[in-house]
Amino acid sequence: MSWMKKQKVKKAALFSPKNFVIDFIRVTGAVPTLLWLRPKKKYASQRAKEKIRGGALIIANHTDFLDPIYLMAAVWYRRHHFISSEEIMDSRAGGFLRACGCIKIDRNNVTINTLREITDRLKNGEVVSMFPQGRISAGKDEDAKFKSGMVLMAIRSGAPIVPIYVKPKKSFWSRLNVVIGEPVSVTELYGERPGFAEIDAAAKLLYEREKELKGLSD
Repeated sequence: MSWMKKQKVKKAALFSPKNFVIDFIRVTGAVPTLLWLRPKKKYASQRAKEKIRGGALIIANHTDFLDPIYLMAAVWYRRHHFISSEEIMDSRAGGFLRACGCIKIDRNNVTINTLREITDRLKNGEVVSMFPQGRISAGKDEDAKFKSGMVLMAIRSGAPIVPIYVKPKKSFWSRLNVVIGEPVSVTELYGERPGFAEIDAAAKLLYEREKELKGLSD
């Protein structure tokens, strides 16, 4: 039985006034973006090919400032709410990013209100996307340790975590290559009240999954 059938799926509204900006961008920008990137997708397994339904937390590596666009192209059929740093959200682009559904987070001090907002979005059937490494990394820093905050979000919402690896593009016009992994249910693996050891183990598991996806991208 697939993971989608196991969980009670709550669907997000296809269109809604509060998501007007992001939906407008998705509709008008989808064709030119897909023609530019020509996404080539690989899947870790047959199960990974299943479309993402209901609330889900998507995580990916972060090596390019255009990674949010690449991730939206990889999973084009869902609306993404990206978790963005306090520095970016407080910049001149902050108003536009908030209109696009981005969620402000202080990487050094995640507040209860932020955690609640993310959890509520996941419970409401929405997709929240994030880069657990926190900052753009390259070379040897690409394998920086993942943060465990994503695990807490998944536990509180009951939503699965979907790992994706985005292969760094050689040039602006080169084709986009992504590898999509199987969804991981933290609560199924460690229960609804895991301890610190289990949370750390889940973060390490997801880190290893990302490394496996990277290997499949070659």
